[in-house]
Amino acid sequence: MSGGATVEGDAPLRLFLALELPDDVTATLRTWSELHLRGGRRLDSFHVTLAFLGSQPRAGLDGITAALREEAEATVPFTLELVRYRETRSVGMVVLADPSGSAVAFAGRLHGRLRTLGVYEPERRRWLPHVTVLRFREQPRLDPPLPEIAPFAPSGAAAFLSRLHPSGARYEALASCSIGRVGEEAGG
Repeated sequence: MSGGATVEGDAPLRLFLALELPDDVTATLRTWSELHLRGGRRLDSFHVTLAFLGSQPRAGLDGITAALREEAEATVPFTLELVRYRETRSVGMVVLADPSGSAVAFAGRLHGRLRTLGVYEPERRRWLPHVTVLRFREQPRLDPPLPEIAPFAPSGAAAFLSRLHPSGARYEALASCSIGRVGEEAGG
């Protein structure tokens, strides 16, 4: 697991775990959102959230990142595919298909590990792989074309620190890891 941002002291950390996207996917999403998304705050940082942990004591970070690393290494590399744009009451998202089921299985195992650590209570609804692309107060009811992105393998998984700012949350990777063992290929 490689390190990223550093945190000091014992102050609680606002954390989430996510799949990282390849640079070309992020660039395409950024350009697409500028062209097609109106009526809210477009995002320029994209990821697939695995688990939002909220405020966590700094002392628990090593256990959280160990669980992420171990479950990521135990996961066969996979690909995700864009299938549709969807809006909820506060966000617009691009929903992803997981043809192999490996992403859903990874998320499920990770949720179990995090629950055992006492840092996460899984949601009642099934985990849905998606990328949030827009936040809003009033639903704009957009129907944009999907960005032209071929099926892709996540570039890794990471533990992120979320810092709240008046202009929106800013994310910093605290630790990143690869999915699967080195030498395995992504499959569909």
